Amino acid sequence: MPGHSDAAQQGELRGERHNTPLRTAHSGPLNGVKVIEFAGIGPGPFCGMLLADMGAEVTLLERAGGTFASQLFGGGRKAVANRGKKSLCIDLKNPAVQPLIQQMIREADVLIEGFRPGVMERLGFGPEICLALNPRLIYGRMTGWGQTGPLAPRAGHDANYAALAGMLDSGRRHGGAPWAPPTLVGDMGGGGLLLAWGIACALCEAQKSGQGQVIDAAMSEGAALLGHGLFNLEALGEWQGQCAIDSSAPFYDVYACADGLWLSVCPLEPQFYASFLARLQLQSDPDFQGAQYDSRRWPAMKARLTRLFASQPRAHWEALFADSDDCVWPVLTMAEARQHPQHLARAAFVELAGVPQPAPAPRLSRTPGQALEAPPLLGEHTTERLRAIGLNDAEIERLLALGAVSLAADKARSE
Repeated sequence: MPGHSDAAQQGELRGERHNTPLRTAHSGPLNGVKVIEFAGIGPGPFCGMLLADMGAEVTLLERAGGTFASQLFGGGRKAVANRGKKSLCIDLKNPAVQPLIQQMIREADVLIEGFRPGVMERLGFGPEICLALNPRLIYGRMTGWGQTGPLAPRAGHDANYAALAGMLDSGRRHGGAPWAPPTLVGDMGGGGLLLAWGIACALCEAQKSGQGQVIDAAMSEGAALLGHGLFNLEALGEWQGQCAIDSSAPFYDVYACADGLWLSVCPLEPQFYASFLARLQLQSDPDFQGAQYDSRRWPAMKARLTRLFASQPRAHWEALFADSDDCVWPVLTMAEARQHPQHLARAAFVELAGVPQPAPAPRLSRTPGQALEAPPLLGEHTTERLRAIGLNDAEIERLLALGAVSLAADKARSE
């Protein structure tokens, strides 16, 4: 094939490999589970990554040119969310791919899509059609607002979903502007992680019933679910007033050090708080006399701690609290986090294709997750995946000629 320079894939076309499994070395708990992921942005790819980390065969259906996310954040080997997946570059709107995708659906256990409601139906791969093809299919749908309701067709991003869930407001420092860590609350935690949880539940149920089902995962609802504890505090009348964990309290906040670096200070429990004061030699200080949770005293206490922590560099405070349970820890950058002794001891970060990234989690004792394969280049496994579902050379050549599939990654490497 013109431009198809990958020796391994050329070998497949000569018949040296045929219908080979995507994964031979992974023994994770989802080993043998076949997933089709329609390429998208944010939470859908994260969900697929979680499944791939745990051993699932994830075939990523990507279009030529990639997605907005790949253009904005970089694709190929740097697309961490695509690790462990196989990239099939395909034109979903080309009529010639309908039988191909239908065959993949018949063989799949899970389908992941993150389009707006109605898009998959227009493409001809809505839940009714797919479940008719494969009644045991778990059909995972990832949207911002869900498949129904007045906002269902509307666009949004992480901060929007967190905002309407009441969670963005909870991310404010006391008296400051609402905000929260980027993409964590809506996209990843409330979105991709909750979709993966739904898929895991549905897979368990399908083992008993033999039936698949549709998962309607909404990032706004997932964001609210992550904040269940805050709704608990609100019910008690303790949220957004003088709350111990909303940055109002002096013993649950971040403080700047003399070198401009930061500490997280969180001795909430009385025994930790008493030890914290003793270590700072503040147990007899007038500003810290009285009950720990007397919020009337908090402003003066916080002002005092602000001045104290600003008097020494972060390393000084790290050394002071190093052997304690006082819940004082440095605010690390991502680069610093990768080098922390705790994370090094547990190999909490890995490197694939020169890109540092978090290791699979959580840890399973018998069938742990593994990050075995770097993220694929766009279309890197097009030939492999087509042959894996039984297409021969002539059929692959026909799809290429029709523009239904492409070997974009290989062409780019050969030019």
